[in-house]
Amino acid sequence: MTQDTAIPSHRRTAEGRGGRPRKPRSRGRRIGRVILWVLLVLVLVSAGVGWWMYSHLNGNIDSVDINKALGDDRPEKVTSTAKDILILGSDSRAGANGELDHGNVSGARSDTTMLVHIPGGRSKATAVSIPRDTLVTRPECLKSDGAVLPSKKRVMFNSIYSLAGPACVVKTVEQMSGVRVDHFVEIDFSGFKELVDALGGVPVTLDEPIKGGKGGLTLSKGTHRLDGTEALAFVRTRYGYGDGSDLGRIGLQQQFMLAMLTEIKKQDALSNPARLYKLADAGTKSLTTDSDLGSLKALADFAGSMKGVDASSMDTIMLPVSYDKVDPNRVVVAEPQASQLWEAIKNDQSVPDEARKSPATGG
Repeated sequence: MTQDTAIPSHRRTAEGRGGRPRKPRSRGRRIGRVILWVLLVLVLVSAGVGWWMYSHLNGNIDSVDINKALGDDRPEKVTSTAKDILILGSDSRAGANGELDHGNVSGARSDTTMLVHIPGGRSKATAVSIPRDTLVTRPECLKSDGAVLPSKKRVMFNSIYSLAGPACVVKTVEQMSGVRVDHFVEIDFSGFKELVDALGGVPVTLDEPIKGGKGGLTLSKGTHRLDGTEALAFVRTRYGYGDGSDLGRIGLQQQFMLAMLTEIKKQDALSNPARLYKLADAGTKSLTTDSDLGSLKALADFAGSMKGVDASSMDTIMLPVSYDKVDPNRVVVAEPQASQLWEAIKNDQSVPDEARKSPATGG
């Protein structure tokens, strides 16, 4: 599931080979809400299964000890009742992912990154999306083999995951924001595919055809029921659809995620034990969390605490960015907007309108 920053055609980035300027506060909020909805569906589905299935489902969940990996050099927690969760959408080709989507990319990247802030009342949430082509200062990090990755300025944000893993992404976000991350959740390719297959496919309706998109996907105008493999190609399609830009791909992602949630509701999957188990099995396989969330009970408790959060109370913001003056194919954090945004998040306050403006998109 890929997060894309729409960039004018005269400023093409590595992630967007063209496209038209767009207003980030409408589409940005929609795609952010969809990502969080899917996460909540996975967690709530897992929480609803019978406890006799606990051992198997609990064993599906991978976890990372973020606290051990980061040590004590971290921001202080300003508001103890609020929670800040870093959500990553990974395009890893490791394991079961290697056979998906032509598996021709080595390593993995955090194609979608959102810091979700949930106030103490758990009745609303704010999600800050970090564009993957943002140039940032990467802090010194420990790699999985114990080697030290030195600090470096002006690196692509989405390269950090592939070089040093999720703990380094958390450390980078903490240092650039001053916000302490409480939890980490990662969703991968194979889990997405299995979730769609567990539903028996998801129907989508196209107003125009897809002509040889990502992975060679070809679909005529009209309604199609996509299986997991087709769905993965669908949400990653850019070429062969519309103007071939990432803007079109974002639209397809939004359409598919909403269709999937509609299908879950239509099937009344949460009251069907057999279907519920399949969804829970697929959903938990797709997750890697921090160790504090690394069990079915912890996920269930977390989901229960967030039941007051829905689309109407979800506010999604793109981190304000400007085009880099040295390399117009990249963006950099825009100031003072970004500092104002992070300060509001850190102190559990409303985000001011000024902090929502992103020069790169004219917002």
